[in-house]
Amino acid sequence: MTSNQRNRLPDPQDGTPRPGAGNTAADPSSPGTGAAAQRGTLPSLGEEETARYGRHLILPEVTLDGQLRLKKASVLLVGAGGLGSPAALYLCAAGVGRLGIVDDDVVDVTNLQRQVLFGTPDVGRPKLDAAADRLTKLNPNVTVVPHAVRLARENALDVIASYDIVIDGSDNFPTRYLVNDACVALGKPDVYGSVHRFEGQASVFGLNDGPCYRCLYPEPPRPGLVLSCALAGVLGAVPGIIGTIQAVEAIKVIIGRGDALSGRLLLFDALKMEFREIRFRKDPACPACGPERSSAGLPDYEAFCGAPAAEAQSVPDITPRELKACIDAGADTLVIDVREPHETLICRIESALIPLAELPVRLHEIDRARDIVVYCRSGVRSAAAAAYLKSAGFERVWNLRGGIRAWADEVDSTMPKY
Repeated sequence: MTSNQRNRLPDPQDGTPRPGAGNTAADPSSPGTGAAAQRGTLPSLGEEETARYGRHLILPEVTLDGQLRLKKASVLLVGAGGLGSPAALYLCAAGVGRLGIVDDDVVDVTNLQRQVLFGTPDVGRPKLDAAADRLTKLNPNVTVVPHAVRLARENALDVIASYDIVIDGSDNFPTRYLVNDACVALGKPDVYGSVHRFEGQASVFGLNDGPCYRCLYPEPPRPGLVLSCALAGVLGAVPGIIGTIQAVEAIKVIIGRGDALSGRLLLFDALKMEFREIRFRKDPACPACGPERSSAGLPDYEAFCGAPAAEAQSVPDITPRELKACIDAGADTLVIDVREPHETLICRIESALIPLAELPVRLHEIDRARDIVVYCRSGVRSAAAAAYLKSAGFERVWNLRGGIRAWADEVDSTMPKY
């Protein structure tokens, strides 16, 4: 069998089950059973739905059978952020019958640059409430199921079990490994996406016993090596593109048409406007989907992906008000900004600028005899910088708790936040 044949989804007209857990030819109520067997069990379309989905119904690859499959299907979105927003909108518009969303956050104004599910009036609202309102207005035929929890190893299997497909819109490595392992354990396809600055990637894991996330990435990167979107930034349209691709892949799996991104990692570079593809195979030694996989349950993913370094945890904090008092009292305190130069154009505290990446080669510029306070946007990069200074022999080092955003909240309300 060729690689292209392996990635080809079953023809829904040939009686082949659609990929997904619990979908077998012996189960005529399954969304994946062939068209002839399903006509007596699939839901029907009303007059309004027939008009709404008319552009689908005239596609020979979809037809009435495919639209009924969509209506019967259930998809779980992990995260209602930059990836989950476009995926939710297009899956809802497509008529997926039950759409679950896992998110325990509230809408922040910084989300609006890319999380198109929300609007300015939603700022401060729970994301699930705002998402349910928006999606119900878009398509009242879709049942939106909120899961106001943070997905963890204690609840992942229970949350995922009742859905046919999972779309991973998370933004951190522990959750990606958790989603993958839970989907493998339950036999669910995992439609993956991630973004960073101007780049994105997408794939489908665990489809038809295909390779999983751990086959592609056996080990997570070293902690701190890959910055989150909150720290590194992201062009708002990039998660829109990747999230839409995730929605397309989920729809293809549901209707059983096209070539899935199974065993293929799609890479997108917005600056070059270029798509590339990397093919990968199932790892026979994979600890998640291989024959020797553990049956001990889901592991501690925070520990697996590397908890914050003990050195960073041991660096003392200083609050914005405490730092302001030191400055006003004329204390001999050296304040160091470890952000990038372009960030200082947005806002800054009077300080020396030494970006985190330059710190190792600029230690000679720092007076070891002075008290040192380091800050960044939110306190994450500065915690790493303070830990590095401590390891280099600097004894009197503090991290500004909450970064310059906390300074704007507690000291200078006129300072813009980003």
